[in-house]
Amino acid sequence: MKTKKSLTLALVGTMLLSGLLAGCGSNINTNANAPKETNNSAAAGNSAGNTSELKPYELKMYLIGGPQKDLDLVLKEVNKYTQEKINATLNVTMFDWGDYDKKMQVITASGEPYDIAFTSSWTNDFRRNAANGTFLGLNDLLDKYGKETKEVLDPRFLEGTKIKGEIYGVPVNKELGQQWVWRFNKKYVDKYKMDISNIRTLDDLEPLLKTIKENEPSDITPLAVPKGFKPFMPFDYVLGDELPIGVYMDSKDGKVVNILETPELATSLDTMHRLYTAGYLRPDVATLEGIDNIKTGKWFADREITQPYAEKGWSRSAGYEIVTSPMHEPYVYTQSAAGSMHAISVTSGDPERAMMFLNLLNTDKYLRNLLNYGIEGTHYKKISDNVIEDLPAMQDSYAMPGFTLGNMLLTYLHADDPADKWDAFKKFNDSSKEAPTFGFAFDPTPVKTEVAAINNVTKEFMPALYTGSVDPKTYLPKATKKFKEAGLDKVIAEVQKQLDEWNQTKK
Repeated sequence: MKTKKSLTLALVGTMLLSGLLAGCGSNINTNANAPKETNNSAAAGNSAGNTSELKPYELKMYLIGGPQKDLDLVLKEVNKYTQEKINATLNVTMFDWGDYDKKMQVITASGEPYDIAFTSSWTNDFRRNAANGTFLGLNDLLDKYGKETKEVLDPRFLEGTKIKGEIYGVPVNKELGQQWVWRFNKKYVDKYKMDISNIRTLDDLEPLLKTIKENEPSDITPLAVPKGFKPFMPFDYVLGDELPIGVYMDSKDGKVVNILETPELATSLDTMHRLYTAGYLRPDVATLEGIDNIKTGKWFADREITQPYAEKGWSRSAGYEIVTSPMHEPYVYTQSAAGSMHAISVTSGDPERAMMFLNLLNTDKYLRNLLNYGIEGTHYKKISDNVIEDLPAMQDSYAMPGFTLGNMLLTYLHADDPADKWDAFKKFNDSSKEAPTFGFAFDPTPVKTEVAAINNVTKEFMPALYTGSVDPKTYLPKATKKFKEAGLDKVIAEVQKQLDEWNQTKK
């Protein structure tokens, strides 16, 4: 459900889905093309006011993702446009996926001034940075300089960024709901004439894994997952699924439970241990940080968070067909609504200009695609007004993580994308139901020592348990004892107290 590492992988899948690869060309006057693309730019300019009265300003922005060779080349074109629109230029620094949290922590601790940073529910401790004053409250700025952005967003996106009524991030308009699916390497589905349409649970999946294990070479992994794998269970994880604290999805009373003591966990762990013992997972799964199954093709099934037409993006990236079966209906969690955002730093020299830029990024089609795909004729070519073909230079020099860059629904399609792709996203979002604690923001301050301690216990015990690498009959009681010694019951009591108070405010 609301997982950090798993969500990271899913979001990487999102950027692949958006067409990250592209290529080589030249000689394009992007400013000449700009008016054709800026269908919302006039509206975005309205929030900026009279930009001729604004002094020049350079916005310093931090983004997540691998450094790109052509970033400076693209920023030259970006800055021609933003100077015209809001008299500001953009200076972007990118930190790689594994380094982003650490680098941003150092920047925050040093007090270094900057304007905008990518943030999310799964990276750089968004809620702590918001609560401790690192990120600026945005209610007034959005009302004055981001009205058009608010108009295009499902209100639940903004709800997921709030702490005590204040918005602390400008969300990226993308999939709002979260839905886990089983993914399958279609080659084996076809080979064994498998019906995957109703595969929901581990028990449903087990006979298929058995077929692969008994008939395929030993280097084909039936269930290809890393140590971050967790069996799907019907809980809304109040503090993220790293910690065993949750509310049942069908809860009517908002009771917070210790998931370690639930029958759903016991059953899931027994099943996982059976699958592991049968050899359906890699022997080293409990210590496996990541897995290259998509690249190698030597796998049958895994699990991932989906979005409309995700199969097409995954298949495009893999070079072979991937198909899926949903585990459950889509739900909106506080963390899924906050899955990709931009925050404005309290150290910003011009927060108003920062919001003007974010408003453009989320409403101006030309700017959004320029930052995402690079320069027309250099990194991509157009097949039609809204359809592009990647050129080799994008893969080589400008493969940006699209989901981190603003409103996804403004981005161009690729030739193999369905024409209704973005309409499908809207329908998916509309159909997503709110989880029981959606909008609830837990303040860990009263139990921060205990939260840190139970996090350490999670790292020690849960990868082995969740992946089936140990016998839960002996290992789960040990883990439960350690969690209680670390203060789990105290944390649950505090969560319940705050959740009850929050529920009272909704009545």
